[in-house]
Amino acid sequence: MKHLVAIVGPTGTGKSQLAIRLAQKFHGEIVNADSRQIYRYLDIGTATPGIKDTSLVPHHLLNIINPDDDFSLSQYQELAYQHIEDILQRGRLPFLAGGSGQYVWSVLEGWKIPQVPPDPEFRQRLEKKAAIDGAGQLYQELLSVDPEAARYVDRRNVRRVIRALEVHAKTSIPFSRMRHREAPPFISFIVGLTTDRAELYHRLDQRVEDMMAQGLVAEVEKLANMGYDFNLPAMSSISYRQIGQYLRGELSLAAAVQQIKLETHRYVRRQYNWFSLKDDRIHWFDLRSDPDTEIETALTEALNSENID
Repeated sequence: MKHLVAIVGPTGTGKSQLAIRLAQKFHGEIVNADSRQIYRYLDIGTATPGIKDTSLVPHHLLNIINPDDDFSLSQYQELAYQHIEDILQRGRLPFLAGGSGQYVWSVLEGWKIPQVPPDPEFRQRLEKKAAIDGAGQLYQELLSVDPEAARYVDRRNVRRVIRALEVHAKTSIPFSRMRHREAPPFISFIVGLTTDRAELYHRLDQRVEDMMAQGLVAEVEKLANMGYDFNLPAMSSISYRQIGQYLRGELSLAAAVQQIKLETHRYVRRQYNWFSLKDDRIHWFDLRSDPDTEIETALTEALNSENID
């Protein structure tokens, strides 16, 4: 029986480190499910595992594209399935680790993602429209043509709104209707990490301070010097966008850091929409109870059972 272990939850809960510890114990390998850790050169601001971590356990789908490369959800899903199958074929246990809801659920639920190639001209036209009229106007268009997609696409994520409109424009079929599901060829055990919201915010704020100490400003400045525009999806990520504003003189450094913290808090609240504490598919563990032993026990039992949904 083919098994996969997913480790999910909000940013700052230690998913990457737990994945490493479990992969070492259960002879596994890690497949990244963070939509920003796929980019090269964005290491500090995305908390991408470094050489020390990747030398302990094989990692896949880290640092695979440049910040200005196009990369779709369907491409991610296809690569993730390839790596998962390869890991299974070699008798190892795949661990899917990350907090990007679309990446995680596309793999675990077997989404049949629309195979509509990107149209650069269409995207540029809508990006300009968003810049002039505001992102809310594009979201209203999506709400009009596909209210179901509007329900799960974050209105502030202009790139995702444009993609949903693009699929509808090219096929005349609502984006939401094209996302069918087909059960993947493995059984999943989903570990969720959570903690008290105040404690989580404290951890996140400390992580931002750590990133600053590790050289986040220098990393963003280097990316800008390499020619990567701040309007790129990769460069508009939390922390890169705010530090970019600081480098352009639009924010003080203190204000940029505060904005990073506030946006990270908002992002976590959105992540809980993807990974609901009420979702009985997810086995939730509270960080305050130091749950490693409990998680290992639950995983051991699950791997030895007939069904580990």
